[in-house]
Amino acid sequence: MTEPSTARRSTAKKTLSAVIGSVIGAAALFVMVPAEESGRTVAATVNTDQTIALRHVAGPRYLDAYLDIVKVPTACDGITKGVKLGQTYIAAQCDAMLEAELIAHAEPVMACVPALRGRGNQAAAAVSLAYNIGTTGFCRSTVARRINAGDWRGGCDAFLLWNKAGGHVVNGLVARRKRERALCLKDLPR
Repeated sequence: MTEPSTARRSTAKKTLSAVIGSVIGAAALFVMVPAEESGRTVAATVNTDQTIALRHVAGPRYLDAYLDIVKVPTACDGITKGVKLGQTYIAAQCDAMLEAELIAHAEPVMACVPALRGRGNQAAAAVSLAYNIGTTGFCRSTVARRINAGDWRGGCDAFLLWNKAGGHVVNGLVARRKRERALCLKDLPR
């Protein structure tokens, strides 16, 4: 089952594309984060005005708040900010919250690792990691330190260090970090 286009990004407001400097990287994030956080498939179409339209293709849509693996109230595609158990959302709210959260995570990532700007694959991987571990954790991470030092490959390899939740290695995080690392390594700057 598919839904009609649920979100259209307006050029009148701040966009993820503008924040990371790559429309392709932004589209990758709009597809990657739902797949990672909720397991749903989303199609992202880049419009001629460089805005991005989303369409739910398949998979679960968590419109009701639930407790995640570490017992944090969560909804939609991994949204935790302001979520309380018992809340219910509509698809358009989830899409808007996803965009707002991606921008809120991308801005500090771009500020602490400015070399990511315009590097779609590396920026998308970094923002995906920050979306999961938090921006403070990302900016203090070995990933950030190595990329800031010009060690791009070492920074990408350091994604694999972030494989725990609640103090335990989680197979899903191991697999997620491998996917983020692979994206980070794609078209890696020399």
